[in-house]
Amino acid sequence: MEAEREAIVEPLWELYELTRRLRRECPWDRKQTQESIVAYTVEEVYELVDTVRERAAHGDEGDRAVCSELGDVLFQVYFIAAVAEEQDLYHLGQVARGIYDKLVRRHPHIFGEVDADTPEEVRRTWENIKKESEGRKGIFHEVPHSFPALLLAQKLQQRAAAVGFDWEATVDVLAKLREETDEIEQELRQGQEDAVAAEVGDLLFAVVNLARKLKVDPELALRGSALRFRERVEEAARIAGRDGLVFEHLAIDEQESYYKHAKEGLRQ
Repeated sequence: MEAEREAIVEPLWELYELTRRLRRECPWDRKQTQESIVAYTVEEVYELVDTVRERAAHGDEGDRAVCSELGDVLFQVYFIAAVAEEQDLYHLGQVARGIYDKLVRRHPHIFGEVDADTPEEVRRTWENIKKESEGRKGIFHEVPHSFPALLLAQKLQQRAAAVGFDWEATVDVLAKLREETDEIEQELRQGQEDAVAAEVGDLLFAVVNLARKLKVDPELALRGSALRFRERVEEAARIAGRDGLVFEHLAIDEQESYYKHAKEGLRQ
């Protein structure tokens, strides 16, 4: 146990010291603030997401890539904490202690006497603790408006579901999708551009609801579809080029034919 502890604690301490040295000696690192560095934090998280999604296709190399990306994210935490420490706001130890205490508090089914045998029961327990012990108010307590739209929709729906305001079955959401599609067609016929935009938003919101009911992360699902689309179009252009044609100059039906060919080839 002591050897395991040392194997974890020593590298973490070395990273802490390295971070502080970079703040002292590197002009670029010294110039950064919490506000400026957080943009890089978001980038690193997205890179981690991509790497985790792709790891299975790369075997051991994929796991090493995930480990590397986790390090990049970890450094972001260290760096922001180092900036705060310089300003006597808080230090890395307080960050770790804070999340430790929060996790213990939010898992009374492990550290207390609460019963929660399913993921759904655990989530309800979390929501109750946030309201009763952490002073959060309202159904949608502390859902940041700055969340990406898909995540914002997902979080709002989860909070509503936590108080029982939710579709009973997936088939109900599918019916809602058809309803929203019909409303878009109606607004298109009437030529109401603002209304069309609102109905498209309602359709997207319903799709996020469907993903939630199916336990599919909408962000990851959409990113996967977008990347597959990119791969198929690039492959279609490659095949067209092999035939002596320029994909951009083809008629839509010819482009569609090459796209289907590329899709089938990539599937195989």
